[in-house]
Amino acid sequence: MPLTQKPKTAKGKRPAKLRAAKGKKSATSKKSASNYDPVAPKRIAEILKQLDAQYPQVTCALHHKSAWELLVATILSAQCTDVRVNMVTPELFRKYPTPQAFAALKPEQLEPDIRSTGFFRNKSKSVVGAAQKLVSEFGGQVPDDMEKLLSLPGVARKTANVVLGSWFRKAVGVVVDTHVHRLSRRLELTRNNDPKSIEQDLMRVIPQEKWIDFSHQIIHHGRALCIARKPKCAECPLENICHAGDKTWSTVEIHKTAKL
Repeated sequence: MPLTQKPKTAKGKRPAKLRAAKGKKSATSKKSASNYDPVAPKRIAEILKQLDAQYPQVTCALHHKSAWELLVATILSAQCTDVRVNMVTPELFRKYPTPQAFAALKPEQLEPDIRSTGFFRNKSKSVVGAAQKLVSEFGGQVPDDMEKLLSLPGVARKTANVVLGSWFRKAVGVVVDTHVHRLSRRLELTRNNDPKSIEQDLMRVIPQEKWIDFSHQIIHHGRALCIARKPKCAECPLENICHAGDKTWSTVEIHKTAKL
């Protein structure tokens, strides 16, 4: 009998022993899948370990020299790449070096300086409005308090978390940008789709002392390897514990629901 030919019974079926073995394997696979917990402490610890090894001294990708500069850069980064923002901000902060300088502007005066970041009209209103409120209510200083930051025009939890974590080193929450949103779902750390719920899910499973670094590491990982189109799974240190349904290469079982 040729080696490539499968042994068959008279009716063209596989022998009973082979059928039984296949059934046993299927049952084992189902049992294994039912016991799988994507947010088990051991798996979370392994994810954090691999991220630490891959990105040991990760920092915020937005260039800044003060809490105010970071606040402005983060507002400008909405629907825009950090690379583009970093191209715009040096001249912007040279031209307007303080919150007081921004507060003296009308939004339309700022628009030409930030046009290339997109949505420049809304961003101009947010930056000028934030500057004016800082000057009038906070002595021109960026507060290190979540509620006070959220009171500023154009500042939601993502921006507040960036400033609190990257500048003040306060782990009050987890930054959920597009990369964290996408990778958290691919890694099955959340099944939610709105940033607020994703943040709450991540805060439950990631140790608080890792919240700041985790966000930066995931953002860097989303740019370097786990890109939206054709992720570089063969190069990824998380490949053997990632079951994402849209992997380009895998050594583990694929979970169709583990994707954005």
